[in-house]
Amino acid sequence: MQFHHAGIATDDIDGLVDLYGRLFDAPVVHREQFDGMTVVFLELEDGFFELLEAHDGGPIERYLEAHGPGIHHLAFEAADIEAALATARDCGVELIDAEPRPGAWGHDVAFLHPAATGGVLLEFVDR
Repeated sequence: MQFHHAGIATDDIDGLVDLYGRLFDAPVVHREQFDGMTVVFLELEDGFFELLEAHDGGPIERYLEAHGPGIHHLAFEAADIEAALATARDCGVELIDAEPRPGAWGHDVAFLHPAATGGVLLEFVDR
């Protein structure tokens, strides 16, 4: 398994796209809207920033109301997402998603509950 991206919740996606693009020389490689949010991926040498801005309600809006802007989750690319979920279950980790679901950029994803992972929301991304 390898690092895939850091998900960052923001209320100013265009401002962060501009800043991170200049600061890290990170071009936009994907943009979409789904599940009540705008999602932008900026490419880094060894992964991505995934910027998340709420619109029309949804989980990012609730996150921003409770926590404000900042790191929302860390994501790891799994060669076999089902096997990664089985390993998490075997380790006693509570799953938010017992089965993979559609995520950004056409990937299947599954989240692990932060209460079981040291307070960090972790995501598996299907390769």
